Amino acid sequence: MSTKSSARWLDADEERAWRAYLRMVVAVQAGTAADLAEAGLSEPDYEVLSTLSERPGHTGTLHAQADKMGWSRSRLSRHATRMEARGLLRREPDPADGRGCLLVLTDRGLEVLDSAAPAHLASVRRHFVDRLTPEDLAAVERISARLTGHDLMAG
Repeated sequence: MSTKSSARWLDADEERAWRAYLRMVVAVQAGTAADLAEAGLSEPDYEVLSTLSERPGHTGTLHAQADKMGWSRSRLSRHATRMEARGLLRREPDPADGRGCLLVLTDRGLEVLDSAAPAHLASVRRHFVDRLTPEDLAAVERISARLTGHDLMAG
């Protein structure tokens, strides 16, 4: 039995929806990434900085941050090394996990985030929010929850 004969092919509506989704993700990410690059940040940089800024003491574990981003700990560790070299964060030993570390937002990292945030928010609005109706935004939330298993309103 060949793979081709056992494959459950997409019908025309499914194919159009899949390709529309891919185009949407690429277009929105390309727009917001280009705008962040003007501030000298990548999307992962911004996510790490913004998440740490919301945590008590501007500190979080490498493990929790990697989980939030959907990255492996080793991938985030390499990225954190580059951010640390730029003075955006520092690492400290994790007293709760001898093998882990804490990521701590530096004053410079907070300044960079504070400087980039208004332009990033404007970019998100320009490339995504302002192009959709409130009903569209609610539909995106419902679809996201179904596809990811995460209720965004629950945290």
